[in-house]
Amino acid sequence: MTQINWMSEVEKRKDALIKDTQGLLHIKSLLDEENTSSDAPLGQGVKEALEYMLQLGEKDGFTPKNVGNLAGHLEFGEGNELLGILCHVDVVPEGDGWSSDPYGAEIRDGKIYARGALDDKGPTMAAYYALKIVKELGLPLKKRVRMIIGTDEESNWRCVEHYFQHEEMPTLGFAPDADFPIINAEKGIADFDMVQKKSFNDSAEGEVEVISFVSGKRYNMVPDYAKAVLKLKENQAGLLEDYSSFMREYELEHIHQAENGTLILEVKGISAHGMEPKNGKNAGLFLAEFLSKQNLEVKASHYFQFVSRYFFNDSRAVNLGVAYSDDISGDLTINPGKLSFSPQSGGSIGMTCRYPVTNKMEDTKTKLDDLLIDEGFEINHFSDSKPHHVDEKEFLIQTLKKVYEEQTGEKAEMIAIGGGTYARSLKSGVAFGPLFPGRPDIAHQKDEYMYIEDLLKATAIYAQAIFELAKNE
Repeated sequence: MTQINWMSEVEKRKDALIKDTQGLLHIKSLLDEENTSSDAPLGQGVKEALEYMLQLGEKDGFTPKNVGNLAGHLEFGEGNELLGILCHVDVVPEGDGWSSDPYGAEIRDGKIYARGALDDKGPTMAAYYALKIVKELGLPLKKRVRMIIGTDEESNWRCVEHYFQHEEMPTLGFAPDADFPIINAEKGIADFDMVQKKSFNDSAEGEVEVISFVSGKRYNMVPDYAKAVLKLKENQAGLLEDYSSFMREYELEHIHQAENGTLILEVKGISAHGMEPKNGKNAGLFLAEFLSKQNLEVKASHYFQFVSRYFFNDSRAVNLGVAYSDDISGDLTINPGKLSFSPQSGGSIGMTCRYPVTNKMEDTKTKLDDLLIDEGFEINHFSDSKPHHVDEKEFLIQTLKKVYEEQTGEKAEMIAIGGGTYARSLKSGVAFGPLFPGRPDIAHQKDEYMYIEDLLKATAIYAQAIFELAKNE
């Protein structure tokens, strides 16, 4: 068989690939649970993005299927075995501070800027064009090939849960939703809330009443904004002086304003993916740390001192007593992504815990439960996605190693991550790109982008990978 120049095939389709990528990026495919319907169970935006991909695939001759408007797939080929490429078209909220429209898909300096450019719409389109190249070349395959498209990866994975209740599980596959070379280990993901339960005497104590405090929207994002509304009995000037001094010390943007007898404090941090909180600056934790040092009323004081004691400047759960690390996947991390307090409902810390593949979450949760009883808190809304690990000797990984090394000339090392990809839905599945070594990981951050060069290179890698994994032996 003639040697295929995969990059040359990608270059022939470059303009169409970029145009279709921009079209997908224009869609504001955010989870919208306030505006759902029977045909859009997660909101119109994610449904529109799913339909965009299914219609594109149908036009190009793939067999499309919409599975409950929660997921779908595009398939071609014949055979008993099924190769799956697992992608998603939902995105996290855009956040503030973008230098261009988050859904404008503007191209400048060789990069395409948009929410979802890197996670996961750019890679989804790279994988789609890889499928298209293999199909259009008419290459002999012995497996069916199926792109599975989810719409709830950034939240609760209702898409893949629903999908695999109704559809076939692929024999093997990959998710283009993380880093190159190959991710064969993904940490476990436990999401939960720590909720203040201790009852307090309502008698007013302290000089400062916290009317409200809120920061963050998602467990898996480092909050880049926090706001507190306070009522002071006296010494407002002194508190503001301390506030400005504290925020300057940590080089954080901050403002304050007086309104209807209250004082409003607002802090800007730096967003990042919750799997590595050190990549961001958690605005909620900084504002909570400042408030913990004020003379607050008793309920608020209990909450903010708890946050300070167990979370400030500690992303490894050392203070909680559940720190853990292994050689396969590194440290356990915690990200308090949703913080809130009001005098009526008390305080809550919603977080994601990314734990190593050899860690037993059952033991970790027991330790946390025991600690929280003494602290007047309890765990609510606990969910747990177990770790995922595929042995390097398996056919899937050996094949992807070969492809990556041939396409890049670089050695394909195994990587472990704290993020969760759809690869963990498969028994034999790994995350495979699109972020190349040395590139900054700006997923979930403002001005998210993907290099056009990387988009094309990833497409070539995926095309060869699909062929090598599904071809006749």
